[in-house]
Amino acid sequence: MKFVFALAVVLSTFVLTYGQNEQAPMVEKEIAYKDWIYKNVQTGTDMNLRKLTVGKKLVMVAYFAPWCPNWKHDAPFVQAMYEKYKLNGFDVVAIAEYDPVESMKAHISQNKFTFPVVWESDARTAKQTTSHYEYRRAVGDTRNWGSPWYIFLEVDKLEPAGLVMTKKASIVNGELIRPDAEKFIREKLGLKAEAAGVSTAGAIEVCEPEKKATALAKPATPPLH
Repeated sequence: MKFVFALAVVLSTFVLTYGQNEQAPMVEKEIAYKDWIYKNVQTGTDMNLRKLTVGKKLVMVAYFAPWCPNWKHDAPFVQAMYEKYKLNGFDVVAIAEYDPVESMKAHISQNKFTFPVVWESDARTAKQTTSHYEYRRAVGDTRNWGSPWYIFLEVDKLEPAGLVMTKKASIVNGELIRPDAEKFIREKLGLKAEAAGVSTAGAIEVCEPEKKATALAKPATPPLH
């Protein structure tokens, strides 16, 4: 009986630890991703995606909800990748969703983002009306909020003109698997591979705004370079 109880505890811990983990592999998908113009969160000025890609090799578009713990886990890594590779032709633009603009501003300030952040929606009631929802569902993302969600645009493969910028792209339906993401970025920038770092443990929570989530242990991930 004690053995059965101990086994149940181990299994429940495993489910909580890994079941709530939203890390996802990078996969290439057919997706008619369109050009857009959104307001910059901090300045209120219009930003156009196609213009942002000029002179770049690879652009990562990151959709996120500021209150989402899964995004909060990824945010430092996204910032680090931007700073590390921005002079090599890499760019990041983040699209904030489902939160008031003032909350978005506070989130940017708290995380010290140096990449541009625009916004598409400013209320959680807009969840099923956004292009974010449309795109992620089109490529098989069945999560409730879908934060974070990434699409990588290889600039030399983009359509030269028109509303649809690409019909195929690499996407991530969840948190980035850090070694894989950095390897992909380096490859697309034409950089040599780096040696793998030493693993460290992090924490993960459920991306759910209606109820407070309990922090859970996250599988080991390499440190930022």
